[in-house]
Amino acid sequence: MDDEARWATARRLLHNDTLKSEGRLAGLLLLLYAQLPAATSRLTVDHIEETDGAVRLRLGAVPVDLPGPVAELALQQVAVRRSHAVLARTDSPWLFPGGQPGRPISVRAMGARPRKVGIQLAETRSTALFQLATRLPGAVLARTLGIDITVAVTWQRAAAGDWGAYAAEASRSNNRPDSSRSGA
Repeated sequence: MDDEARWATARRLLHNDTLKSEGRLAGLLLLLYAQLPAATSRLTVDHIEETDGAVRLRLGAVPVDLPGPVAELALQQVAVRRSHAVLARTDSPWLFPGGQPGRPISVRAMGARPRKVGIQLAETRSTALFQLATRLPGAVLARTLGIDITVAVTWQRAAAGDWGAYAAEASRSNNRPDSSRSGA
């Protein structure tokens, strides 16, 4: 999957509300954050944090700020999640409850969600990791996505990302005046 196809698929998932929200969110987590069904199925509602109007998803040690439409979809999934064993909403802690009460969705069932919307798991994850590795150093990639550092470094080397540009942008971001502190 090339980068253009990846973004076209992400736009389709964001805007096609004829698809189930759980499939859309699972597909977006794979497309944007390289999350495989095994990791996605273990997400709980506590992995999603909403504070001061920002929605963050904790995939690894460092939470990811979700962009507006993805954040809305994640919050929608928290609100409407239901076990596949019952028809009503459940108080399950799982973001994607499974067929057995108190259990998450199975990895197999979670893997079927992106496939139902036309996403091939392996190639999509590879594309996402490659693109992310061109923009983030291996250590940041590992901490943010919750992947092993050796995997992140391997992707970083394959992508040959420009870490000097990353450091310069991070430095500029840290030196920008914060509008909330300046009263603006």
